[in-house]
Amino acid sequence: MHVEIWGCFLLLAAAFITDIRSMKIPNVITITGTVLGIAYHGISGGAAGFIFAVKGAAVGFGVMAVLYAVRAVGGGDVKLFAGIGAWVGVPLTLSVLMYSILAAGCIGILILICRREAVRRLGGILRSVLGVIMLRSISPIRSIAAQDKPLTFPFMLAVLPGAIMAVYYF
Repeated sequence: MHVEIWGCFLLLAAAFITDIRSMKIPNVITITGTVLGIAYHGISGGAAGFIFAVKGAAVGFGVMAVLYAVRAVGGGDVKLFAGIGAWVGVPLTLSVLMYSILAAGCIGILILICRREAVRRLGGILRSVLGVIMLRSISPIRSIAAQDKPLTFPFMLAVLPGAIMAVYYF
């Protein structure tokens, strides 16, 4: 499974560089990575290899599409995980996703601490919860959500370490 890992990491390296520079992962990288992963498995493993890669791509894309729908990730990240899935299949793709989400949470906490926003945001959440309890309405949650600017950073800062951890522990 060495070629698959190297193919996946070449895709991740290209995505990392562009995501850090522009907070975007171009289609030429994600689609090429997906097609090459499917082609590699189709050539090396025949129909079974092709199905392995297509399943991986579909699961990677599908899970990330849900996160995209709730605005947790961008469209490039969704297509990137299709490419990851095409190279390494369903189990390792899900492992990369799990470790990436854990890494993203740690990065988010670090950013909040460095910006000294953690206390303010936690206070806002506490006030919202108390407002819901006292007013018996969800309007305090809506108003705080409208005021808070979402915390954003290139998801590749979490995906690359997540992929390394997933491969190491897989």
